Amino acid sequence: MTLKSVLPVHGVEVLSDGRFIRPIPAVSTLTSEKAGWDGVAVEYYCSVPGCDIAEHEHPTHLLNLLVGEPVRAEWTTEGRCRSAINETGTIYLLPRGTRDRVVWMRQSSRVLAAIDPKFLAQSVEETAHLEDVALTPDWELKDRHIAALMMALHADLEDGQPAGPLYGEMLAATLAAYLVKRFSIRPVTAKRAAGGLPKATLKRVLEYISAHLGNEIRLETLASIAGMSQHHFSELFRHSTGVSPYQYVIGQRVELGKQMLRDTDLTILEIGLATGFADQSHFTKIFRRVARVTPRDYRITA
Repeated sequence: MTLKSVLPVHGVEVLSDGRFIRPIPAVSTLTSEKAGWDGVAVEYYCSVPGCDIAEHEHPTHLLNLLVGEPVRAEWTTEGRCRSAINETGTIYLLPRGTRDRVVWMRQSSRVLAAIDPKFLAQSVEETAHLEDVALTPDWELKDRHIAALMMALHADLEDGQPAGPLYGEMLAATLAAYLVKRFSIRPVTAKRAAGGLPKATLKRVLEYISAHLGNEIRLETLASIAGMSQHHFSELFRHSTGVSPYQYVIGQRVELGKQMLRDTDLTILEIGLATGFADQSHFTKIFRRVARVTPRDYRITA
């Protein structure tokens, strides 16, 4: 399967009077602008004062997760006005093309995710040929799976992406596939991941990973080698290996780090960079999490 390339979504934006602007009149505390993710953007807004957000249009699919205290909200969409007290965990699911105006009566904190229409469509095999998938809007959605995936994306940014973009890309692909399967206006019955990857395909993927441990490894690249969507590839890879692509790459990088700690005189910083980590701190953090010992202590006892 050949997929059309998806460009990065550098930020969460809406259209207002023909201009692209941020959807919330405040400065984000955390952003994926430099995360290197394709097809998705995540931003965190902490303690946003109550505000009246003028009518705007969504050029991407938007998820808005309330993570702070409950807040009364009023919104106008499709000519209808509604109001409710949004409890913690309430999600606005606003598909591409939605026009709305919203008022928050008091301070609130939120995680926002913008998803490119093409990225959404390509998340499952059955819709990969489309440019977009129409979703059902919802202003009072409670869904712990969406909330968990959004908070995991937030946590990856907060941790400084210790393994690069791969983990965030896997989470984004899972989120997109879940939205298509669960909230598509037209029912989509996605393939079940059964039997794992064909042996020859798995061999090609593992050989690629082994040859590029010191470089940035993208989920899009691995899925392209296998000729399938990112989410479907991740599920079949897990069936074949028992772990996610991210966990496998991390494990292989730590094993390579162990070998280099035993067999070379390179510094821990040099080894961390050579095994694909951003810096010595990230290498030490992940190495200790996997090996239950710091790189320095491992070198002493190896």
